[in-house]
Amino acid sequence: MKKPLSVMWLGLRGFPGVQGGVESHAQHLCPLLAQLGCEVTAIVRARYQPRADAHPSQPSDLTWQGVRFAPLWSPRASGLEAIVHTFLGVLYAAARRPDILHIHGIGPALMAPLARLLGLRVVVTHHGPDYERQKWGPFARKVLRLGERLGMRCAHARIAISRPIHDAVRSQHARASTIIPNGVVLPEDNIGADAPRRFGLEPGRYVLLVGRLVPEKRHHDLIAAFQKAALPGWKLAIVGGADHPDAYSASVQDAARDHKDVVCTGVLIGEALMQMYAHAAVFVLPSSHEGLPIVMLEAISHGIPVIASDIAANREVQCEAVRHYPLGDVDALTQCLRDAQAGCSDAQRAAAKNLIRTRYHWPDLARRTVAVYAQVRFGERAAVLASSIDALQASSQAGERQS
Repeated sequence: MKKPLSVMWLGLRGFPGVQGGVESHAQHLCPLLAQLGCEVTAIVRARYQPRADAHPSQPSDLTWQGVRFAPLWSPRASGLEAIVHTFLGVLYAAARRPDILHIHGIGPALMAPLARLLGLRVVVTHHGPDYERQKWGPFARKVLRLGERLGMRCAHARIAISRPIHDAVRSQHARASTIIPNGVVLPEDNIGADAPRRFGLEPGRYVLLVGRLVPEKRHHDLIAAFQKAALPGWKLAIVGGADHPDAYSASVQDAARDHKDVVCTGVLIGEALMQMYAHAAVFVLPSSHEGLPIVMLEAISHGIPVIASDIAANREVQCEAVRHYPLGDVDALTQCLRDAQAGCSDAQRAAAKNLIRTRYHWPDLARRTVAVYAQVRFGERAAVLASSIDALQASSQAGERQS
């Protein structure tokens, strides 16, 4: 019996139910990689990792849906947390000797040269230019740029989650990358509305924003536009929290308290979050920085209108249900909110679901990820393995259709 391909993931806080784009990416993709025959270990930050008693479906603290967790210590200081944990994670991987060490994000990619020096095969996923985030100062931005340079140039293979990132890797670092975007799970029909009602929200009469309380999400733009739009009987729901509470997260919460029609729910996961999407009248993403926003894909999958700033990452998702406005233009966002009251047509909802099904389907993305691993691990023999994976996926899809 052939030994399965062993893979370690590094550069994330934890999952399931931990807020963040990389964390959501891992929560959906890692179990599918395990189903495709990989031995998957996620090296996570111990203080974020959910315990088994918080997730009854999790058989133990160290495994979940075929994925093994390796919780390691990390400091609480926001500027040191990721890099120290990644350093420890590389040493852990070097001791365990996986076939592939898969590093996520350009900050953790700073440790790619160390991983190579220790004889590991390294894949790096570029989730976006984090040095553009408003929270970082000049020194941190230089470190992140260095992480991007080292990660892109030292990895055996690179994955970009969007076309703009792929093009930047090629132009700035003269390296090829494979585009494998984030994905989304198509929601079921007839989703309940207990969660919105718990926060005093009437289904079909609230604006939704989901994301961490960090400056690049530009919550204040949306709060100002919502107040100017003066939508009668509507409310604004802000879902998310802060990993490290600071002046910005406090300012968002203060602004919500100042306006009776603005509700901060805190972090929501699972069914509660799906209900918030399903019954929103419109979803808004006013960000100044994104990689490829999973929250936008999730909103699209529910067939609701989406309003997003016109940054390149948001424009990457080409869908008739999405309307873009100039970043930071509160007046333009106000008009978009007023126009969005009309909702989506049946044709737009159908096109949105088809987009998710054809471009952002997690099982397809998992197969493409394994193909990258196989190329790094097996080289010329990767084509044979890829064919086997294709056959396995085809068999699985046939079974789903029969059921």
